[in-house]
This record gives sequence, structure tokens and C-alpha cells, in this order.
Amino acid sequence: MVNCADGTRLHVEVDGPDTAPVTVVLAHGWTLDSRTWAPVSVALAGPGARVVRYDHRGHGRSAAVDAATMTLDQLADDLAEVIAATAPRGQLVLAGHSMGGMTLMALAERHPAVVARAVGVGLVATASGGLANTSFGLPAATVPAIRAIEQRVYGSRRWSERSRLGSPQALAPAMRWLLLGPGADRQAVRLTVGAVAACRPSTLSGFRPTLAAHERDSALAAFAEIPTIVLAGSRDRLTPVPAARRIAAVLPSASLTIFPDAGHMLPVERVAGVAGRLGALVRGARVDRAAS
Repeated sequence: MVNCADGTRLHVEVDGPDTAPVTVVLAHGWTLDSRTWAPVSVALAGPGARVVRYDHRGHGRSAAVDAATMTLDQLADDLAEVIAATAPRGQLVLAGHSMGGMTLMALAERHPAVVARAVGVGLVATASGGLANTSFGLPAATVPAIRAIEQRVYGSRRWSERSRLGSPQALAPAMRWLLLGPGADRQAVRLTVGAVAACRPSTLSGFRPTLAAHERDSALAAFAEIPTIVLAGSRDRLTPVPAARRIAAVLPSASLTIFPDAGHMLPVERVAGVAGRLGALVRGARVDRAAS
């Protein structure tokens, strides 16, 4: 556990030896938890890389928090504290999936000294903005109706009193359609649906405003001199390919990879591809270190 300055306790997992020269820090997405990075972490951890993954506040095994603290700025501050507690020195590779990628952008704004330690950055199925009017894969004309339904549901007593979104069995069909590509395997489905089903409803609704307000194209400049990869799934309904191309257009030094037929959940759908590309950032950092 890491205790944040405001007293919030964050659940942290560490894989790999303390002697590894590079620490990879993995931030997960909205309504998910660190389990969704576990397959990639297992693939990366070893003599060359120590891997830190954690649950954002309000998610997974981290503490529930008031909605007032459910902001990307606060998540950036939390990430800085996780790094200070688990990897206070040495080289970093920072990777964020979905809201985790947005957290890295906020980190660049609020904690540039932390980002300056990074020798690699992975922006995975994420966006630098444009989320206020997302239709979640439905026709754009449905946006007003979606917003009205969200407001009605989020304001209901039944919503606020529930401790989890639902049962995995009940949520599986919708989550498969929304978050996963057509070829997702059983482990990808299990990890995705299990994390979402366990999410607190107040966490889903509490973080919605900060995601809608997220506009951080300018923050990407902090990654211009750092080897950066942008990964997207061709079937992603939440942060579709145009969101990845927007990042790549603002940050032309980054390399863009689009995984055919993959959905939003690249860390569980394309484990080898994601781990391989992050591993290349780790190996690049080790080569640079040896050369110096």
C-alpha cells in the first residue's frame, strides 16, 4: 500500500527484482484495476525490469474516495506519490491505458521532474481530448440521449447505494461489445468483466466529469524527447483510432501502432504486442545506459 498525502490508501503490486535497472510503472483505465495489467507485467518483469502497477483511488483494492477528489489532476498527484514510494531513483518507463494514459499527460503538467526521469512512455488506447461528446460506439446522434440517461442514473439513490456495478455474468455481453474486439480470448474477457463488475458505481460516475473536461494536447510536448509509443485497437469504441492519430499528429516523434480487430482492452487482448513494445523501451533504456 501507498499512503497518499490526503490519507487515501492505494493498493500497489510490484513484480520483478529490486535490482532491475529500469522500473516500469503501469496505470490502468477508468472502472478497471491493476489486474488488467497483470499479463503484461508478468511478461515484462525480470532481471532488466521491475514492474509497478497499482489501483487508482476509488478503484479495485484502493480506498473509496469522495467524488471531489476524482480528477485527473489528483490521479497525477497520486501517481507521483506511487513513484516516490516505489521507485524514488533510477530510470522509468511510464505506461498508461485509457484513463491511465490521460493520467500520464496530467503528470507531465503537474510533475515535470518525474516525467524527466522517464526513458520511455507508452500511451495505450487513450486520448488527449475530445471525450465530452463520446457516444461509446453508438451513432453520434444518440449523444444527447446518452447524457440524459447518465444524469438520471447517476443521480438515483439506487446507484449511489450500490457497492459494485453488477455481476460478471450480467455485464459480460455489454462489456464484450463495448470494450473487447471480436477475437478476445477467455482470459481477456474474464479480467475485463471481473474488473468492471467489481467497480463502485460512484467511481464510474465520479470520474466522468474529469474525463469529459480532459484536453491535454499541449501536455504531450513533455514527451517529445522521450521514446514514446502510441497503441490503439482498430475496433476500439471508447478511444477509437482517430484519438490515437490525434496524439500522433501532436507528437510526431511518437510511433503509432494500430492492432487489427482489437478493442479497447489492449493490455489483455494483445498481451504479447503491448509487452513487446514496452519491452523494447526497456531494452533501449538499458542500451543507452550501457553506452553512457
